[in-house]
Amino acid sequence: MLGEGILKGLAETAKNFAGSFVSEDRLTTVEYPEQRLLPIENTRDFPFLVYDGEDPEAGLRCVSCQICEKECPPKCIYIVKSTDKKPDYVGKPQFYPARFDIDISVCMSCQICVEVCPFEAIKMDTEFELSTDDRFGGLILDKHKLAKSNEHFQRIHPTEAAEVDARLAEEKEKVEAKAKAAAEAAAAKSAAEAAARKADAGSAGSNAEGVKP
Repeated sequence: MLGEGILKGLAETAKNFAGSFVSEDRLTTVEYPEQRLLPIENTRDFPFLVYDGEDPEAGLRCVSCQICEKECPPKCIYIVKSTDKKPDYVGKPQFYPARFDIDISVCMSCQICVEVCPFEAIKMDTEFELSTDDRFGGLILDKHKLAKSNEHFQRIHPTEAAEVDARLAEEKEKVEAKAKAAAEAAAAKSAAEAAARKADAGSAGSNAEGVKP
């Protein structure tokens, strides 16, 4: 029948329109900002930097590898690497960003920075109310504004955060086990060398006593 597809489409539209007055599932609008819908877990707006513990400076996961800066399509990330190092989550000395800026007026929320980060240091936030009357400086977020706790990451992206935490915990266990094994091997080697020196000293003493003038 000619126009059958159009009629079906109009019928579906009418069904949704009428249903929106009686069905909560079809209420697609809310009285914002008084009413707010919780963002879905896969929501992504602008990046933020993850830190562990209570201190954003000491716990920042970023090691200033600058991969995200190089891979960012609109080039909205600016990083200055530190000249010294600080311990990471496994105690290994790492560089850290002396400066880390993101211009959110340029950022297109592509999430490439998240995908290329090998240290799980940068993730996508769900915050979108970032308007400001300062069109330049107000839209450039430094590392202090970007730094948010791992608890925040767990709250907005629980599934991904659980996977990341499990992987990092596994890596930490491996590093600690390797360090423990190395320490035990070093202790065993030291004990063996001490025993050998003691045995050599005893043998030398016996030989000296056996020699007659």
